[in-house]
Amino acid sequence: MLDLTIAIPALNEEKNLPGCLKAIGKELATKIVVIDSGSTDATQSICNVHGVEFIQFKWDGKFPKKRNWYLRNHTPQTKWVLFLDADEYLTEEFKHDLKTALSEPSDIEAFWLSYTIYFMGKKLKGGYPLNKLALFKVGAGEYERIDEEQWSKLDMEIHEHPIIKGKIGAIKSKIDHQDFRGATHYVNKHTEYASWEANRYLKAVNDQDIASQWTWKQKIKYRLMKSVLIGPIFFFGSYFLLGGFRDGRRGFAFAIMKMSYYNLIYCKIQEAIKK
Repeated sequence: MLDLTIAIPALNEEKNLPGCLKAIGKELATKIVVIDSGSTDATQSICNVHGVEFIQFKWDGKFPKKRNWYLRNHTPQTKWVLFLDADEYLTEEFKHDLKTALSEPSDIEAFWLSYTIYFMGKKLKGGYPLNKLALFKVGAGEYERIDEEQWSKLDMEIHEHPIIKGKIGAIKSKIDHQDFRGATHYVNKHTEYASWEANRYLKAVNDQDIASQWTWKQKIKYRLMKSVLIGPIFFFGSYFLLGGFRDGRRGFAFAIMKMSYYNLIYCKIQEAIKK
Protein backbone atom coordinates (compact mmCIF):
# COMPACT_ATOMS: atom_id res chain seq x y z
CA MET A 1 0.00 0.00 0.00
CA LEU A 2 1.06 3.57 -0.63
CA ASP A 3 1.92 5.79 2.35
CA LEU A 4 -1.23 7.72 1.49
CA THR A 5 -4.50 8.85 3.07
CA ILE A 6 -7.44 9.38 0.71
CA ALA A 7 -9.83 11.90 2.27
CA ILE A 8 -13.33 12.15 0.77
CA PRO A 9 -15.50 15.15 1.79
CA ALA A 10 -19.17 14.18 1.59
CA LEU A 11 -22.78 15.28 2.00
CA ASN A 12 -25.55 12.90 0.93
CA GLU A 13 -23.35 11.01 -1.51
CA GLU A 14 -25.14 7.64 -1.55
CA LYS A 15 -25.33 7.71 -5.37
CA ASN A 16 -21.68 8.47 -5.99
CA LEU A 17 -19.77 7.06 -3.01
CA PRO A 18 -20.05 3.29 -3.69
CA GLY A 19 -18.49 3.65 -7.13
CA CYS A 20 -15.83 6.00 -5.78
CA LEU A 21 -14.76 3.50 -3.09
CA LYS A 22 -14.87 0.56 -5.50
CA ALA A 23 -12.59 2.43 -7.91
CA ILE A 24 -10.06 3.10 -5.14
CA GLY A 25 -9.90 -0.56 -4.17
CA LYS A 26 -8.57 -2.02 -0.92
CA GLU A 27 -4.86 -2.22 -1.72
CA LEU A 28 -3.96 1.31 -2.83
CA ALA A 29 -3.94 3.59 0.21
CA THR A 30 -3.04 3.04 3.84
CA LYS A 31 -6.19 4.84 4.92
CA ILE A 32 -9.48 6.03 3.46
CA VAL A 33 -11.63 8.48 5.40
CA VAL A 34 -14.95 10.18 4.66
CA ILE A 35 -15.45 13.65 6.20
CA ASP A 36 -19.20 14.13 6.38
CA SER A 37 -21.36 17.23 6.82
CA GLY A 38 -24.44 15.66 8.36
CA SER A 39 -25.68 13.37 5.60
CA THR A 40 -29.29 12.18 5.94
CA ASP A 41 -29.03 9.41 3.35
CA ALA A 42 -27.07 6.13 3.37
CA THR A 43 -23.62 7.73 3.22
CA GLN A 44 -22.56 6.54 6.68
CA SER A 45 -23.95 3.04 6.11
CA ILE A 46 -21.93 2.78 2.90
CA CYS A 47 -18.80 3.72 4.82
CA ASN A 48 -19.55 1.04 7.42
CA VAL A 49 -20.01 -1.63 4.75
CA HIS A 50 -16.71 -0.74 3.10
CA GLY A 51 -14.80 -0.44 6.37
CA VAL A 52 -14.04 3.25 5.77
CA GLU A 53 -13.48 5.68 8.65
CA PHE A 54 -16.34 8.17 9.01
CA ILE A 55 -15.75 11.58 10.62
CA GLN A 56 -18.55 14.07 11.29
CA PHE A 57 -17.90 17.75 10.60
CA LYS A 58 -20.08 20.73 11.52
CA TRP A 59 -19.06 24.13 10.22
CA ASP A 60 -19.42 27.21 12.43
CA GLY A 61 -19.34 29.63 9.49
CA LYS A 62 -15.72 30.61 10.06
CA PHE A 63 -12.25 29.41 9.15
CA PRO A 64 -11.36 26.56 8.87
CA LYS A 65 -13.73 24.84 6.49
CA LYS A 66 -13.87 21.09 5.92
CA ARG A 67 -10.54 20.21 4.30
CA ASN A 68 -8.41 22.50 6.47
CA TRP A 69 -10.36 21.41 9.55
CA TYR A 70 -9.50 17.81 8.76
CA LEU A 71 -5.82 18.60 8.20
CA ARG A 72 -5.64 20.49 11.49
CA ASN A 73 -7.79 18.29 13.73
CA HIS A 74 -7.30 14.82 12.24
CA THR A 75 -3.86 15.24 10.70
CA PRO A 76 -3.10 12.16 8.56
CA GLN A 77 -0.31 9.96 9.84
CA THR A 78 0.73 9.07 6.30
CA LYS A 79 3.29 10.88 4.16
CA TRP A 80 0.75 11.93 1.50
CA VAL A 81 -2.89 12.99 1.45
CA LEU A 82 -5.21 12.94 -1.57
CA PHE A 83 -8.49 14.85 -1.39
CA LEU A 84 -10.99 13.07 -3.60
CA ASP A 85 -14.62 14.07 -4.17
CA ALA A 86 -17.21 11.30 -4.06
CA ASP A 87 -18.01 11.82 -7.74
CA GLU A 88 -14.36 11.29 -8.74
CA TYR A 89 -13.28 7.80 -9.74
CA LEU A 90 -9.67 6.64 -9.87
CA THR A 91 -8.84 4.96 -13.17
CA GLU A 92 -6.39 2.05 -13.47
CA GLU A 93 -4.06 4.25 -15.50
CA PHE A 94 -4.11 6.95 -12.83
CA LYS A 95 -3.48 4.45 -10.02
CA HIS A 96 -0.48 3.08 -11.92
CA ASP A 97 0.98 6.56 -12.39
CA LEU A 98 0.15 7.47 -8.78
CA LYS A 99 2.12 4.49 -7.50
CA THR A 100 5.06 5.45 -9.70
CA ALA A 101 4.98 9.11 -8.63
CA LEU A 102 4.80 8.41 -4.89
CA SER A 103 7.26 5.52 -4.88
CA GLU A 104 10.17 7.22 -6.65
CA PRO A 105 12.56 9.45 -4.62
CA SER A 106 11.75 13.08 -5.39
CA ASP A 107 11.75 16.59 -3.93
CA ILE A 108 8.20 17.19 -5.19
CA GLU A 109 5.80 18.29 -2.43
CA ALA A 110 2.51 18.22 -4.36
CA PHE A 111 0.96 17.18 -7.66
CA TRP A 112 -1.53 18.80 -10.01
CA LEU A 113 -4.15 16.25 -11.05
CA SER A 114 -6.22 16.13 -14.23
CA TYR A 115 -9.84 15.01 -14.56
CA THR A 116 -12.19 13.93 -17.30
CA ILE A 117 -15.61 15.60 -17.25
CA TYR A 118 -18.85 13.72 -17.85
CA PHE A 119 -21.90 15.69 -18.93
CA MET A 120 -25.33 14.28 -19.76
CA GLY A 121 -24.03 10.77 -19.22
CA LYS A 122 -20.99 10.83 -21.50
CA LYS A 123 -17.39 11.95 -21.29
CA LEU A 124 -16.65 15.29 -22.91
CA LYS A 125 -13.93 15.39 -25.55
CA GLY A 126 -13.46 19.17 -25.46
CA GLY A 127 -14.07 22.19 -23.26
CA TYR A 128 -12.08 23.65 -20.42
CA PRO A 129 -9.80 21.11 -18.74
CA LEU A 130 -10.34 20.35 -15.07
CA ASN A 131 -7.17 20.42 -12.97
CA LYS A 132 -6.81 20.49 -9.19
CA LEU A 133 -3.93 20.59 -6.73
CA ALA A 134 -5.41 17.81 -4.62
CA LEU A 135 -2.42 15.58 -3.76
CA PHE A 136 0.33 16.79 -1.45
CA LYS A 137 2.62 15.81 1.39
CA VAL A 138 1.11 16.13 4.85
CA GLY A 139 2.49 19.34 6.36
CA ALA A 140 3.54 20.83 3.01
CA GLY A 141 0.66 23.31 3.07
CA GLU A 142 -3.07 23.79 3.45
CA TYR A 143 -5.90 25.35 1.51
CA GLU A 144 -5.79 29.13 1.18
CA ARG A 145 -7.46 30.96 4.02
CA ILE A 146 -10.60 32.95 3.31
CA ASP A 147 -12.43 34.46 6.28
CA GLU A 148 -15.97 34.22 4.98
CA GLU A 149 -17.84 35.54 8.02
CA GLN A 150 -20.89 33.47 7.02
CA TRP A 151 -21.46 35.08 3.61
CA SER A 152 -21.62 31.56 2.23
CA LYS A 153 -23.31 28.32 3.22
CA LEU A 154 -20.60 26.23 1.54
CA ASP A 155 -18.79 24.43 4.34
CA MET A 156 -16.01 23.07 2.14
CA GLU A 157 -13.20 24.65 0.17
CA ILE A 158 -14.56 24.79 -3.37
CA HIS A 159 -12.28 26.92 -5.54
CA GLU A 160 -9.64 27.58 -2.91
CA HIS A 161 -6.40 25.84 -3.76
CA PRO A 162 -3.65 24.59 -1.43
CA ILE A 163 -0.73 26.94 -0.78
CA ILE A 164 2.25 24.60 -1.05
CA LYS A 165 5.76 25.22 0.21
CA GLY A 166 8.04 23.54 -2.29
CA LYS A 167 8.18 22.01 -5.76
CA ILE A 168 4.96 21.01 -7.52
CA GLY A 169 4.70 18.29 -10.16
CA ALA A 170 1.85 16.84 -12.23
CA ILE A 171 0.28 13.45 -12.91
CA LYS A 172 -1.04 13.49 -16.46
CA SER A 173 -3.30 10.43 -16.49
CA LYS A 174 -6.84 11.44 -15.59
CA ILE A 175 -9.33 10.77 -12.83
CA ASP A 176 -12.91 10.29 -14.04
CA HIS A 177 -15.21 13.04 -12.77
CA GLN A 178 -18.80 11.80 -12.91
CA ASP A 179 -21.87 12.96 -11.03
CA PHE A 180 -25.06 10.92 -11.14
CA ARG A 181 -27.26 13.51 -9.42
CA GLY A 182 -28.47 15.15 -12.65
CA ALA A 183 -28.83 18.60 -14.21
CA THR A 184 -30.94 20.08 -11.40
CA HIS A 185 -28.23 19.35 -8.86
CA TYR A 186 -25.63 20.81 -11.23
CA VAL A 187 -27.57 24.07 -11.62
CA ASN A 188 -28.32 24.43 -7.90
CA LYS A 189 -24.71 23.72 -6.99
CA HIS A 190 -23.36 26.29 -9.43
CA THR A 191 -25.85 28.90 -8.25
CA GLU A 192 -24.30 28.54 -4.78
CA TYR A 193 -20.83 28.64 -6.30
CA ALA A 194 -21.69 31.87 -8.15
CA SER A 195 -22.67 33.61 -4.91
CA TRP A 196 -19.44 32.44 -3.30
CA GLU A 197 -17.34 33.60 -6.27
CA ALA A 198 -18.98 37.04 -6.30
CA ASN A 199 -18.42 37.57 -2.59
CA ARG A 200 -14.86 36.33 -2.80
CA TYR A 201 -14.15 38.71 -5.67
CA LEU A 202 -15.50 41.69 -3.73
CA LYS A 203 -13.50 40.72 -0.66
CA ALA A 204 -10.20 39.90 -2.38
CA VAL A 205 -9.91 42.03 -5.49
CA ASN A 206 -8.15 44.89 -3.69
CA ASP A 207 -6.22 42.74 -1.22
CA GLN A 208 -2.70 42.29 -2.55
CA ASP A 209 -1.82 39.67 0.06
CA ILE A 210 -4.60 37.43 -1.24
CA ALA A 211 -4.03 38.22 -4.92
CA SER A 212 -0.34 37.39 -4.66
CA GLN A 213 -1.25 33.77 -3.90
CA TRP A 214 -3.43 33.28 -6.98
CA THR A 215 -2.44 31.01 -9.84
CA TRP A 216 -2.19 32.56 -13.31
CA LYS A 217 -5.60 31.08 -14.18
CA GLN A 218 -7.17 32.71 -11.12
CA LYS A 219 -5.61 36.06 -12.03
CA ILE A 220 -7.17 35.94 -15.50
CA LYS A 221 -10.55 34.88 -14.12
CA TYR A 222 -10.71 37.67 -11.56
CA ARG A 223 -9.72 40.29 -14.11
CA LEU A 224 -12.59 39.16 -16.33
CA MET A 225 -15.18 39.18 -13.54
CA LYS A 226 -15.66 42.93 -13.76
CA SER A 227 -16.59 42.65 -17.45
CA VAL A 228 -20.03 41.82 -18.82
CA LEU A 229 -18.18 39.85 -21.50
CA ILE A 230 -16.97 37.19 -19.06
CA GLY A 231 -19.80 34.80 -20.01
CA PRO A 232 -19.37 35.05 -23.80
CA ILE A 233 -15.59 34.82 -23.41
CA PHE A 234 -15.87 31.56 -21.50
CA PHE A 235 -18.37 30.23 -24.05
CA PHE A 236 -16.07 31.08 -26.97
CA GLY A 237 -13.08 29.53 -25.23
CA SER A 238 -14.91 26.35 -24.23
CA TYR A 239 -16.78 25.69 -27.46
CA PHE A 240 -14.38 26.94 -30.12
CA LEU A 241 -10.81 27.28 -28.81
CA LEU A 242 -10.86 24.16 -26.62
CA GLY A 243 -12.87 21.94 -28.92
CA GLY A 244 -16.26 21.77 -27.21
CA PHE A 245 -17.79 21.56 -30.70
CA ARG A 246 -16.45 17.98 -30.91
CA ASP A 247 -19.14 16.95 -28.43
CA GLY A 248 -21.95 18.21 -30.63
CA ARG A 249 -25.13 19.25 -28.83
CA ARG A 250 -23.74 18.19 -25.45
CA GLY A 251 -20.68 20.37 -25.96
CA PHE A 252 -22.84 23.33 -26.96
CA ALA A 253 -25.14 22.85 -23.95
CA PHE A 254 -22.17 22.55 -21.59
CA ALA A 255 -20.60 25.74 -22.95
CA ILE A 256 -23.95 27.55 -22.58
CA MET A 257 -24.21 26.44 -18.94
CA LYS A 258 -20.67 27.64 -18.25
CA MET A 259 -21.49 30.97 -19.88
CA SER A 260 -24.61 31.26 -17.72
CA TYR A 261 -22.59 30.49 -14.61
CA TYR A 262 -20.04 33.25 -15.23
CA ASN A 263 -22.74 35.68 -16.31
CA LEU A 264 -24.51 35.02 -13.00
CA ILE A 265 -21.29 35.79 -11.11
CA TYR A 266 -20.99 39.11 -12.98
CA CYS A 267 -24.61 40.04 -12.17
CA LYS A 268 -24.17 39.22 -8.49
CA ILE A 269 -21.04 41.37 -8.34
CA GLN A 270 -22.80 44.31 -9.95
CA GLU A 271 -25.80 43.98 -7.63
CA ALA A 272 -23.54 44.03 -4.60
CA ILE A 273 -21.60 47.05 -5.87
CA LYS A 274 -24.81 49.07 -6.43
CA LYS A 275 -26.30 48.34 -3.01
